[in-house]
Amino acid sequence: MEIIEHIDRNKLPQHVAIIMDGNGRWAKKQGLFRAAGHKKGTQGVKQAVEGCAELGIPYLTLYAFSTENWNRPKKEIDILMNLLVSSLKKELKTLQENDVALHTIGNTDTLPKKAQKELKEVIEKTKTNKRLRVTLALSYGGREEILKTLQEISIKVKNNIISPSEIDESLINRHLYTHDMPDVDLLIRTSGEQRVSNFLLWQIAYAEFYFTSVLWPDFKKEHLHDAIYNYQKRERRFGKTSEQIK
Repeated sequence: MEIIEHIDRNKLPQHVAIIMDGNGRWAKKQGLFRAAGHKKGTQGVKQAVEGCAELGIPYLTLYAFSTENWNRPKKEIDILMNLLVSSLKKELKTLQENDVALHTIGNTDTLPKKAQKELKEVIEKTKTNKRLRVTLALSYGGREEILKTLQEISIKVKNNIISPSEIDESLINRHLYTHDMPDVDLLIRTSGEQRVSNFLLWQIAYAEFYFTSVLWPDFKKEHLHDAIYNYQKRERRFGKTSEQIK
């Protein structure tokens, strides 16, 4: 019996976030250049998107390019950006067929103009899709997001739009990139690494973490099912006792 048959459709995580790690190591194991790993990694994205859509998970956020990734060699960055553009063009039909809406978070103004243009076009063409919202974290950093939020709130306090006493979690949430999404329920990281790497630091406060040694280019729907089944076996208490949540 396959794992998917054990998944309770009434207890699915509403928001799954994935740190897609291991493209470079996959390529090295195959004796290929890193670019081959990044290209192969787009298949992992397709598997994750289709898997979430089929199960009925409404939100999927993928860590595609961090603020720290700008420190990589220029040649690799150029390859990643060109791959982003080509993938968006290629997968638009798949997004439409699966009723998937594309969104982004992060400082996307720093992306190449061609990538920005393609992103805007795909976002516009898929904006009415309702089955699944896929959010690409591009030029994204959790600390940068929190810093941006603090700056915006500070300006409002300075201009007497709000008072310091009005600052609470709800106000902070409304200023985050993810203001119209629920917090993360399940965070998945591939490749065996066990860290969050500056990803959705505020939003994963009560997330369940799932680490797998599978390299991202090898990620399949079955691995997503494993993560969700594992998630459903856990007791989510949010600071309460076991007796309180029963």
